[in-house]
Amino acid sequence: MELFDSLKFKIVRRGIKIAFPEATDSRILGAAARLNAEELITPVLIGNKDEVAKAAVARGITIDQFEILDPDNYADWDKMVEAFVERRKGKVTKEQAEEILKDVNYFGTMLTYMGVTDGMVSGAIHSTGDTVRPALQIIKTKPGVSRTSGAFLMVRGRDQEKYLFSDCAINVNPSAQELAEIAVASAETAELFDIDPKVALLSFSTKGSAKAPEVDKVVEATKIAKEMAPDIILDGELQFDAAYVSAVGQLKAPESAVAGKATVFVFPELQSGNIGYKIAQRFGNFEAIGPILQGLNKPVSDLSRGANEEDVYKLSIITAAQTLNIAK
Repeated sequence: MELFDSLKFKIVRRGIKIAFPEATDSRILGAAARLNAEELITPVLIGNKDEVAKAAVARGITIDQFEILDPDNYADWDKMVEAFVERRKGKVTKEQAEEILKDVNYFGTMLTYMGVTDGMVSGAIHSTGDTVRPALQIIKTKPGVSRTSGAFLMVRGRDQEKYLFSDCAINVNPSAQELAEIAVASAETAELFDIDPKVALLSFSTKGSAKAPEVDKVVEATKIAKEMAPDIILDGELQFDAAYVSAVGQLKAPESAVAGKATVFVFPELQSGNIGYKIAQRFGNFEAIGPILQGLNKPVSDLSRGANEEDVYKLSIITAAQTLNIAK
């Protein structure tokens, strides 16, 4: 079964509600209509109903199929404001909360926090910060996770060759502790896509072949990750070829359970992660799906502003599938 067929099978007709704060965007409307028609997701569009209706008509979409919630005319507004003030624990006043929650991303995040929706997809016209900041302030990270991270699902060819690359989107220079958390979270994300997680913490060194503080960080992160999740098959520090190529892995790290078999690649910092996934995408003809935000109590997904309708469709399916993993 192909990757997205498998994900669709998991979520179809479960009534999973996903909030879309960018409801006047034609890409969002097109994907939402398709997801709704296929009974994969119940879209909740956020915005002024007249403006959303106008955009939908221009796109040739019937607006009656959608639930539309307007921050300027929301029945449970007072309840939301109260919940937000409580969640921010004295950092905002009631008056400030009322102003902040007019922002569609904060409003959509609160819908997810309050259980009105199960997750949120944004970023088509907003920056990563605009999408992620409300999630970190309101939904927050799971116990044992200090920071969220961004993974890319890398898929190639008819045989659906697939790997997970992380963190390629969020943390510029994670500490050893943060890198360990990213490794564990990435293993959990991999399972969502039926990838058997064999996690490689990458470096320019394999098992002491080079000495540097950057290498020491990966060695320490590997130690911490193994203590955090002893059941995960995980190893480091490994160079990419040692992690990916069986013959090289046998030569450079013959005792490793991961070398030459890795399916999850954890980069030591954002610069190498971002470069790495783009090289695989452009030179290796992999489809890069993401970023998939990891470590949150409820799923929030950040689209690229260059995303097309198909990207919105696929990331929404992934977001819905994440709700099942979190519930589990």
